Amino acid sequence: MEKCAELMINEPETMRGHWRELMPDCAELHIELGCGKGRFTAGTAAAAPDVELIAIEKVPDAMIIAMERMKNQELKNVRFISADVAGLREMFAPEDGVRRIYINFCDPWPTKRHAKRRLTHGNFLKLYRKVLKDGGQIHFKTDNAPLFAWSVEEIPQFGFTLSEVTDDLHANGAVGVMTDYEAKFHELGTPIHRLVATMTPWEEPEEE
Repeated sequence: MEKCAELMINEPETMRGHWRELMPDCAELHIELGCGKGRFTAGTAAAAPDVELIAIEKVPDAMIIAMERMKNQELKNVRFISADVAGLREMFAPEDGVRRIYINFCDPWPTKRHAKRRLTHGNFLKLYRKVLKDGGQIHFKTDNAPLFAWSVEEIPQFGFTLSEVTDDLHANGAVGVMTDYEAKFHELGTPIHRLVATMTPWEEPEEE
């Protein structure tokens, strides 16, 4: 952790509204929710060096591996936060201009009583709306078919238009940057589901 200290933001709340100061010339600001060991993080950052990527991860051991990956590949456009997604609004402000949020292989929380914990639940979607810029996007991937089907119904109800919806992303060969989990699933022949959700103007209905 000490060797990678410069990649870690220990008090992300103090960066609220100032993230672009870390990389003044960045073209866009993106967030990854749950970066794990950082395979996707590294590949995505390398492919777009002009994009500032903030990776959020709660598991310290995984985050250390991810940060070591960035150091080894000498990637300068990634910073890490150890935090819960629920605190996103305290860490990012509308003026930060977040253009994209990546959600890859999140916990499906399969039981109905845990539905509110799913990162594609309406409560989280309303949270994302508070940090995404107009026209901002959510890029969502999962191997869990029930979660994906549920998300396809849930997401549009909160002011997002879906595109690039697929139930088998890699049907004709590997597409895009994979996570560690995704690579394993792909080798096993497990279909990967993916969608892009673009934020549109929306007003929350008044409670009756």
